[in-house]
Amino acid sequence: MSRQYRFAPMIAGEIEPVGSLKVTAPFDQQVIATIDTVDGRGVEQALNNARKLFDDPHARLPLADRIEILKRTAVIMAERAEELALEAAREGGKPLTDSRIEVARAVDGIQICIETLRTEAGEEIPMGVNPASQGRLAFTHREPIGVVVAVSAFNHPLNLIVHQVAPAVATGCPVIIKPAEDTPLSCMRLIEILRQAGLPDGWAQALMTSDHQVAEQLVSDPRVDFFSFIGSAKVGWWLRSRLAPGTRCALEHGGVAPVIVEADADLADALPLLAKGAFYHAGQVCVSVQRVFADAAIARRVAEGLAAEGGQMSVGDPTLPETGIGPLIRPREVERIHDWVKEAVAQGTELVCGGEPLSETCYPATVLYNPPPQAKVSTQEVFGPVVCVYACEEMEQAIEQANALPYAFQAAVFTQNLQAALRGYKRLNASAVMINDFTAFRVDWMPFAGLRQSGMGVGGIPHSMRDMQVEKMMVIRSSEL
Repeated sequence: MSRQYRFAPMIAGEIEPVGSLKVTAPFDQQVIATIDTVDGRGVEQALNNARKLFDDPHARLPLADRIEILKRTAVIMAERAEELALEAAREGGKPLTDSRIEVARAVDGIQICIETLRTEAGEEIPMGVNPASQGRLAFTHREPIGVVVAVSAFNHPLNLIVHQVAPAVATGCPVIIKPAEDTPLSCMRLIEILRQAGLPDGWAQALMTSDHQVAEQLVSDPRVDFFSFIGSAKVGWWLRSRLAPGTRCALEHGGVAPVIVEADADLADALPLLAKGAFYHAGQVCVSVQRVFADAAIARRVAEGLAAEGGQMSVGDPTLPETGIGPLIRPREVERIHDWVKEAVAQGTELVCGGEPLSETCYPATVLYNPPPQAKVSTQEVFGPVVCVYACEEMEQAIEQANALPYAFQAAVFTQNLQAALRGYKRLNASAVMINDFTAFRVDWMPFAGLRQSGMGVGGIPHSMRDMQVEKMMVIRSSEL
């Protein structure tokens, strides 16, 4: 059933919308909501609201109040967990089973904010250690950085919003969030819940812009102190170039995640993990398993094992509990992925399984064996349920091929040999290397960072909270010290 959302409640104060955006379910293309859009006047009002709040010391929310609001938010989210999971599955296409996990993570993310506020603070700076510092005491105190603007991605429609909005609320920063056009509903739910929990309207505002120019106006405004972006590298790096002088930022883009599988790997353990990492959410994950460099002695078994695992995953309606692989976010993504697969096959790649669209919205688990290094599936992020297996004669060759691209995020090594594990950890270009686990492993308190063209800064809720704060130092000079 379609639900009309009006944006006036999402911006503090009345604002007239200038248009609307239809939100469709990616599986059957049915319209499930209509979202109002705003132009530059809406952006201006949201920025004015946020700036005035932050600049008024009497309007600041005390730390204890923020903690209580977050506590109530977590309780409400937990009470509405099934509703939130179903809506996320409908609008984003992630299977219901995985969407339930996403909601549980989102609730835990709110709790992580509370725990971080209670356990992390400034530090004392050593003084009195030489003549120049004698008679002095120095320490730092964390304060909110200012107005936060966030632009989010579609693939985790609730949890990504939590990662961008909740740290801002926790640290006392007014936040304006622009969710992905494909999946705005979960974002609206979270903002509604925060307000229900007692957060005044101006501290968390959400909006959809009428066009890209208006979105750029929001991001590039000099009143923005911190910009958080999750999405494509092309858009993220371009928006960074448009930031006003002094605006800090964190960018989280994608990768072309590499996995090395040594000959001694426990394949009974590894293959289900690799298949989950490759086909989870139809491969629409920034650290999805995409390139598997397997020892030549076992490479064929790895490819066929992944095909067998993928073949057991039901593809279809994401709201059904038995579905393992849901739809792609848009029909044109099915077309693009299929074009890339056909290109690889035409260049001599062996198609082990899959490789043909199941509908205009669904693509099956697809395994490619030994694609050429220049193929798109070898050099660019597929962002679909496609995994490539390459036969390598030795680990050095695998590491060289894994490091050949200008992207670096999370990587993995499967082996029973400690030396091989350490070699992979030391030499792979990655911010995190998983040993005997898939590249998509993540818990929400750990650092999560794209390197090189894969991003800038460090994600993960405690790390985002640090980005949204400044450490202000006080130095006291006294003869009593």
